[in-house]
Amino acid sequence: MTELETAIECQGLTKRFGDRTVVDQVSIAIPKGCIFGFLGPNGSGKSTTIRMLCGLITPTSGEGRVLGYDIVKETERIRQHIGYMSQKFSLYEELTVAENLDFYAGIYGLSRKAAQQRRSELLDMAGLHGREKHLARTLSGGWKQRLALACALLHEPDILILDEPTAGVDPVSRRIFWDVIHQLAKQGMTVLVSTHYMDEAETCDRIGFIFSGRLLVEGTPAALKERFQLPHLEDVFVHLVRREQGDVS
Repeated sequence: MTELETAIECQGLTKRFGDRTVVDQVSIAIPKGCIFGFLGPNGSGKSTTIRMLCGLITPTSGEGRVLGYDIVKETERIRQHIGYMSQKFSLYEELTVAENLDFYAGIYGLSRKAAQQRRSELLDMAGLHGREKHLARTLSGGWKQRLALACALLHEPDILILDEPTAGVDPVSRRIFWDVIHQLAKQGMTVLVSTHYMDEAETCDRIGFIFSGRLLVEGTPAALKERFQLPHLEDVFVHLVRREQGDVS
């Protein structure tokens, strides 16, 4: 796969903290316009890998590029082109919905006119109209995540990176959130999303299973189920984990 076809790629990406290897030789290539699901249990290395790809932490070894930009040498360029949403709600709880959007519009350098237009578009997309004056801290988990997503999209990024965006969110809000993700992908946006929900993974274009810092397998959901002759992705993942632990051949 050539650089022009890929949005995100890395080879041998590794991160160690002291004697502990958190990410171990991860190599992936994510096509542009793809929803790539990064699956694994808590502590498997998903978040650390994502933070390296965003340029937030430096790899111990290996290399990676986002839209052709080096994840070590060109981190500012990368941040201009990605929207990043962390696992924990990270907006300002004492600001209203509208104030959070305005604040991030200023950080991204949007003009007043552009900020007003994007705010209106994103309030529509996230279903937040009527809640502009609500303090962020008063929103439920699902509404908070919709606000965080809207803020991540203010500058119209080419790539959206979501770190377990629906963890702890009710099923209805999860479904609505994923409807928005698929809508964005249809418009050409590349999405990298980490999750441990297998029903979410089933709707991704491609997925990668990570366990103990290592990428075990990668491909389309259908291809992986066919490869291992198992009916569900959860069965595939359990099989892979048991194999890693020596329980199966």
